[in-house]
Amino acid sequence: MQLQAMTAAHWPAVRAIYEQGIATGNATFETQAPEWEAWDRAHLAHSRLVAVDDAGTVLGWAALSPVSSRCVYGGVAEGSIYIAAEARGQGVGRQLLQALIADSETHGIWTLQAGTFEENTASIALHTQAGFRVIGHRERIGQHHGVWRNTVQMERRSSAVGVA
Repeated sequence: MQLQAMTAAHWPAVRAIYEQGIATGNATFETQAPEWEAWDRAHLAHSRLVAVDDAGTVLGWAALSPVSSRCVYGGVAEGSIYIAAEARGQGVGRQLLQALIADSETHGIWTLQAGTFEENTASIALHTQAGFRVIGHRERIGQHHGVWRNTVQMERRSSAVGVA
């Protein structure tokens, strides 16, 4: 497996993996994947990664979204990570998240956030192993298919950026 910078050419595979996550009902409040242009506008231009196998098949992806347009939050981003169903449990998520953390720090990000449905224990465990900590729970924060959902809020503070 290799990690590469995500490009627009990866979008069909990235979108298919995103749709797999949406179909689980435990990955996101979204109910459909956007078109590339909308996804591109919603995510930071840096720290967009894909994991590909030797044949070039995309196994997973990770990217960052800004948490606010206010300049004081310029070093804070929310991470997204999605793994293809056939690649789950093989360490793809761990490698992508570690690379996302490293890349984010090279771009001045001092805090990464993650909001995860409380039922998504695999994602919570992945983030915990990568140094994220639970900072709170949001109860009945939004409806998903007519059902109120709770989320676990996690964050990881950089030990290299924003520590002075």
